[in-house]
Amino acid sequence: MLSEQEKQEIAAVLRHAESARMAIPDALKIVQAHRGWVPDEQLADVAALLGMTVEEIDGVATFYDKIFRRQVGRHVILLCDSVSCWIVDFPLIRDHLSARLGIPLGQTTADGRFTLLPTVCLGACDHAPVMMIDRELFGDLTPEKVDEILARFP
Repeated sequence: MLSEQEKQEIAAVLRHAESARMAIPDALKIVQAHRGWVPDEQLADVAALLGMTVEEIDGVATFYDKIFRRQVGRHVILLCDSVSCWIVDFPLIRDHLSARLGIPLGQTTADGRFTLLPTVCLGACDHAPVMMIDRELFGDLTPEKVDEILARFP
């Protein structure tokens, strides 16, 4: 069940949206901001609030790769796998992150600290290879720099 705070925030978005359909991404982001991800149960709650079907909400939720449909770690690492990053050592950085965290892409560490996800582009090709942890962008990555960055995230 959505909290009163979530309902109020979604209602505010809906009041300013051109249509309920236009409010879906923001409504899902609100749920994710409060819960860390968007559980199946909350899809139905969002659908009811927006006057839409669960399938319509799920279609949007599964379209966006930044809407997490399963539980993620405390920190989400988005590793750019665009062409620019591939050219400039993406495989090295991917393999280093996987080894350092003990997980492949798409998984969460056993302690729930990190989730490692590939993403199409982070828009920082001039600093490839790049990754984002939570909302902070890191570029010009090397294995050593990756280790320093990971140490900053409890």
